[in-house]
Amino acid sequence: MKNQDVSALKLHAHVSGKGKPVVFLHGLFGSWQNLGTAIRSVAEHYQVHALDLRNHGKSPHSAKHDYPSLAGDVAQYIDSEIAQESIVVGHSMGGKTAMMLALTRPDILHKLIIVDIAPRSYKPNHDEILRGMAAMQGKTFNSRGDVDNALANWVPEVAIRSFLLKNLILKDGIASWRLNLNTLAEQYPHIADWPQSQLSFDGPVLFLKGAESDYLVDDDREVVQRLFPKAQLKSIAATGHWPHAEKPAVFNKLLLDFINKA
Repeated sequence: MKNQDVSALKLHAHVSGKGKPVVFLHGLFGSWQNLGTAIRSVAEHYQVHALDLRNHGKSPHSAKHDYPSLAGDVAQYIDSEIAQESIVVGHSMGGKTAMMLALTRPDILHKLIIVDIAPRSYKPNHDEILRGMAAMQGKTFNSRGDVDNALANWVPEVAIRSFLLKNLILKDGIASWRLNLNTLAEQYPHIADWPQSQLSFDGPVLFLKGAESDYLVDDDREVVQRLFPKAQLKSIAATGHWPHAEKPAVFNKLLLDFINKA
């Protein structure tokens, strides 16, 4: 075990099941509950630690939000709460966090499952979401439906608004967000970015992608193989960036098949 990182935050965790540890890491604007179907499936066979990453859910807020910091939080959780090699599953931002963890702390990882994200930088594509959520903050509304209608001016997709509104706090009619919106907006360049690394992780890795998603493409194979030489890539038909929600039965089978392998 390494010395505790004093800058690491103590993350909120939902723990379920018994057996070998599997850690779940959610994506941007999410919480552990967004991976609920997969978590319940895996918890039938393993002990699941579903974490809220910093600035999300019930975890502490910080002015810093980059992948070394995110991975440091998770490393401290595994060191202090699990204290053995773990299997880590990460979606999107959580996937990048899991990859950074594998590169910097391979001693605490047994296997890695990365869901629909690559180890590279992405063009900013959440600007309208951030603007819309900021526009709601501090305003007075009669109901959650009114917030939904107002947010539609920035976020027309009903499913995405429904996802975002899970973070809404409406107290005395005044809207605020459970996540740390100001920091996420300020730190967004770090979220979209990926630090260059000469390190690699030699353990088993599965990349699961949505066949209709452009977050993980053929051009990513070179960097994936360089950083994760034992990586496998599997695609789930007729799904986008949230394959775990769009085809849960297929996703859960692929996940458990990989976890169960010796």
